Parts: sequence; structure tokens; C-alpha cells
Amino acid sequence: MRKFFSEIKGMKVKDVPAHVKPMVTTSNARNFIQRSLDNYHAKYILTDSIAPLYHICFGGMIFSYLVALPEERRHLEHQQHAKEHGGH
Repeated sequence: MRKFFSEIKGMKVKDVPAHVKPMVTTSNARNFIQRSLDNYHAKYILTDSIAPLYHICFGGMIFSYLVALPEERRHLEHQQHAKEHGGH
């Protein structure tokens, strides 16, 4: 990432997409994901760390919050609308 930022630091904004586009390919994305999974496996799974359990727990909490968020916002908007119009 540091190398990437140092490359684009001196560029104009309109030149950045042309510089980045050749880098964004499915094979590069696949390689990045594979490297990330390999690093995660080496760092947490092979060392018998408890961190993956925490990742699953906190990830599940965040996911459930994000899934429930639109419905909660609708309820809050309905309550606000009811207050403005003299409802309960």
C-alpha cells in the first residue's frame, strides 16, 4: 500500500484512474484474496489463537446490526412522523 500511495502522491486526480485501471483485474484480485487468506491462516489458525472466535462473534454482531438497521430506521421515521402529526 505504501508503494501504491507513493506512486500516486505526485499525480493529478484525473490521471489516477488511468494508472489504477491496469492493476484492477480478476487475477490480481484473486491473488490478493488468496494471499490474505494465507496470511490470516498463518497468523491465527496455525498459532491456535482465540482471535478467529472473536472475529466471528464481532463480525456476526456487526452483520446483524447492519441487517436490522433499515427496519429500525423505518420505525424511528414512523415515530417522528407520528409525533409531528399528533399521533401516539
